[in-house]
Amino acid sequence: MPAPTRTGRARVVFLIRVEPDRTTEFLQAYEQIRHLVADGVPGHVRDQVCQSSTDPAQWLITSEWERLEDFEAWERTQDHRDLVRPMRACFSEARSLRFQIMAETSAAEPLTSTKNG
Repeated sequence: MPAPTRTGRARVVFLIRVEPDRTTEFLQAYEQIRHLVADGVPGHVRDQVCQSSTDPAQWLITSEWERLEDFEAWERTQDHRDLVRPMRACFSEARSLRFQIMAETSAAEPLTSTKNG
């Protein structure tokens, strides 16, 4: 079996803790920036914010990028630091991980029926 081929895309993962009394503030801060990033940062593909089902203080933010260099270039800007400051103020812990996407699988296209009625 051949080794997976790198797709060029990258995934950035933030494992964070947000104490329960800061959850609303955190989600409001995320809401303020998510569309700005999605609509205006070159190379950004998508992101998600997820809360642990077993530990409500544990959160995961993932973002997908055309290239890891796109994320890193944006991360170095003052605009990035200013934009994420309110959200980061809610973190009691944070860890950042970066990955190159090597292979990807998604559900097959749904079958369409050719029957009438």
